[in-house]
Amino acid sequence: MRAVAASASAMSRPAISACVITLNEADRIEACLAALAFCDDIVLVDSGSSDATRELAARHGARVFTRAFDGYRAQKDFAVQQARHDWILCVDADERISAELRASIEAARDAGFVGAHGYRCARATRYFGEFLRHGNAYPDRVLRLFDRRHGGFRGTREIHEHVEVDGAVALLQGDLLHEAYRSLDDQLARYQRYARMMAAHLHAQGRRARLRNIVLNPAWRFLRGYVLRGGFRDGWRGLFYAYLEAGYVRQKFLRLWLLRRGPR
Repeated sequence: MRAVAASASAMSRPAISACVITLNEADRIEACLAALAFCDDIVLVDSGSSDATRELAARHGARVFTRAFDGYRAQKDFAVQQARHDWILCVDADERISAELRASIEAARDAGFVGAHGYRCARATRYFGEFLRHGNAYPDRVLRLFDRRHGGFRGTREIHEHVEVDGAVALLQGDLLHEAYRSLDDQLARYQRYARMMAAHLHAQGRRARLRNIVLNPAWRFLRGYVLRGGFRDGWRGLFYAYLEAGYVRQKFLRLWLLRRGPR
């Protein structure tokens, strides 16, 4: 009787599709997918990896699609459309579901996701070997579990994309572990790419930068993260993170300012 009851409960609870996008993530994708083993379906959308990302993903049971990259939002939205189930858990290849977060997700699922159309969780970023626990880096609550019938990756912004849902959003316990950067060079390259994409988006939206934005906005980002939010409590890692993050903001507004003036 217990086995029958457990089987009936498993059949009645909502199913979850995990969605991941990748490009050359062979060194990280297995850890990501292993942490998603509790999901009922895994969709992976790859944008043309030259390494073994797709083969490794298929070995872990993911349904693998290949699609030319035209933006982070569009790529993730495509992955959501391929999912077999309406409840979506969207993670990046450099993210891991912690044991505590998994337990929290499973508890919400087993209760039928009652009372919410989306769920946020704290994201903890590992930086030079240690997780940051203060500043702009933490808790960095992100909405990654949602009912696609009530939300998704809306809008047109292809960088710093995020999920929007209609209705209540609840908070899950446990951290989403973020293995953000392979090296300092990787971080700098990413910030350069993000600054370029974000400046282009803002320019297309009619936003304009002034010289004061190039000076004051980075200073405020550093002050807010390092001082007001306690980034200094993470030691030299907190200092480096806040300093480089401010540099990203400076580069974004510098590029936006130059876009208004056209090619020189």
